[in-house]
Amino acid sequence: MASPIVSADFRAPPGLRNRHVQTLLPRLLPRRALARDTEIVNLPDGDFVELAWARPAPASPEAPIFLLFHGLEGSFDSPYARDLLYAAGTAGWRAVLMHFRGCGQAPNRLPRAYHSGDTADAYWIIGQLAQRYPQALMVCAGVSLGANMLLKLLAEQGGDGLPLAGAIAINAPLDLAASADTLNQGMARLYQRHLLNALKRKVLERLETTPLPLTIGAPQIRQLDTFWAYDNDVTAPLHGFQSASDYYRRASAGPLLGEIELPTLILHADDDPFMPRDLFSRLPAPSPSVRVEVAGHGGHVGYIEARDGRLRSWLSRRVAAQLRQWAPAALARQPTTVV
Repeated sequence: MASPIVSADFRAPPGLRNRHVQTLLPRLLPRRALARDTEIVNLPDGDFVELAWARPAPASPEAPIFLLFHGLEGSFDSPYARDLLYAAGTAGWRAVLMHFRGCGQAPNRLPRAYHSGDTADAYWIIGQLAQRYPQALMVCAGVSLGANMLLKLLAEQGGDGLPLAGAIAINAPLDLAASADTLNQGMARLYQRHLLNALKRKVLERLETTPLPLTIGAPQIRQLDTFWAYDNDVTAPLHGFQSASDYYRRASAGPLLGEIELPTLILHADDDPFMPRDLFSRLPAPSPSVRVEVAGHGGHVGYIEARDGRLRSWLSRRVAAQLRQWAPAALARQPTTVV
């Protein structure tokens, strides 16, 4: 049987192969202009999530659906989100992003947030969209934290548990403990600091209005300087885990790769500064339903290539090609050029 782990065809331009350059480039390039409609969807537990529907949208209720899950503290405004939603939309798909709780334009209602293994909201939204558009083919994609969550959901639900034609996972931190260790080393600490500042700012704002089930207060939260510390003192107690170790063990999707039955594409870069280089050697072999494409360069959700004399997103091009494979008839209706 052929190996499900192969080399990606991404080629970084000369001079732009550094992992940190690739990671930061999408934030330095002009942001994709994309209109959206916001929808509030109430959840069974009384909380809500925000959906961002890319506009214009297909008129036909049978148009295929592209549902995207963002990364840690990401949103519709994240460069990768706009690029991927635009790529799907121009290809004839109904493109929508689900904001994790508290990541949209308003804070969520309940004294909790979201985490890497929190699959319940995604499962609910997928079901709601399937009921709303019963004739539409659906594909989900996740980026970073959203990718780990999506892969865990696929493994939990099996081949018949989700109304999906396929799934795409991009730079998933499949071993959360290893990622937390990696982000506490060298230059990666800059990414850790940036993300932790965003997380701490949000939880400190919530503490001003909402009692949270935490054993530490605002002064201690401000001092948390690693993901291990933050997840141990904030993420774990907010979501019913005993500790950061317990959270990482139960939420990591890597050990479940062999259980995935739906057609799944995993895109990864060997030089991702958020993860160890030997990530996949630490994990069980993926199932035959999973194809893993690993680029030598690309950073964390970077993948910026030179094409037609300009810097462009290989990631959007690769995802559009996968959508064409899963729904060729739908994608033949409109041009799929991504600029």
